[in-house]
Amino acid sequence: MTDFETRTLSVNGVRSPVLIGGTGITGEAVVFVHGNPDAARDWQPLMEPVAEFAAVFAPDMPGFGGADKRSDQDYTLASYGAHLGGVIGQLAIERVHLVGHDFGGPFALTWAAANPHQVASVTLINSGVLLDYKWHRLARVWRTPVAGELFMRTTTPRLARFVVRHDNPGLPEHWVDVIAGHLVDAGTKRAVLRLYRSTRPQDMGALVEPLRDRDPDTLVVFGDADVYIPVEQAERQRRVFPRAHVERLPGVGHWAWLEQPDRVADVVVPFLRARVGQAV
Repeated sequence: MTDFETRTLSVNGVRSPVLIGGTGITGEAVVFVHGNPDAARDWQPLMEPVAEFAAVFAPDMPGFGGADKRSDQDYTLASYGAHLGGVIGQLAIERVHLVGHDFGGPFALTWAAANPHQVASVTLINSGVLLDYKWHRLARVWRTPVAGELFMRTTTPRLARFVVRHDNPGLPEHWVDVIAGHLVDAGTKRAVLRLYRSTRPQDMGALVEPLRDRDPDTLVVFGDADVYIPVEQAERQRRVFPRAHVERLPGVGHWAWLEQPDRVADVVVPFLRARVGQAV
């Protein structure tokens, strides 16, 4: 098993623990970006095989995991993209292979659209630039003033576990407990409400042109039983990344790499291995 260490970085006064592992060419790394409500360590089952041939990094993004969750922070896509850029800069990564899940895709791609020359490849797991997207039922509640606050106030560990298990029947019990645990953190609850309410369709639309112009090597892995992001979004990524390879996983849910770690690694690891160290 690969050894990992954690280093805490501060970007504009917001601290993020960063999970670090692997080895590889100086200035090149695979950067794993989690979404809602996850944390960096949730990536470890996929980071471990990638760390055998590459440097790997995964930050806790603001409002999640061990990162700062203050009420005066900015929880917009632009802010998350800037924060990720600060982490990448402090780690001196010049050539970046992005891996994003859920909101981690938009976080990462917001940075990528502003820094296309640094993007070596993109891997999206049940994520992407969500075009013509309709919010799922929980998101609609979170985006509604008063109703969202009431839902968060009444989300106990028991309720959180019920929701995660109901929506993700294929997820192992350990990961149901982990994700439910993330959901009940008070600071994360506040971050989720502000992130979902600040995100607009035009924020996604603004990413299309700069990313399509860059058209990096892109892999889209999508569990087609996702109840939060419909599988139609997998094919829509070709509007943004014309050369994208799309791999659909029948019967797999939102957290595909936790539900079917070997199956996802069999797709993601060869894709990254073929591109890490590749001449630009």
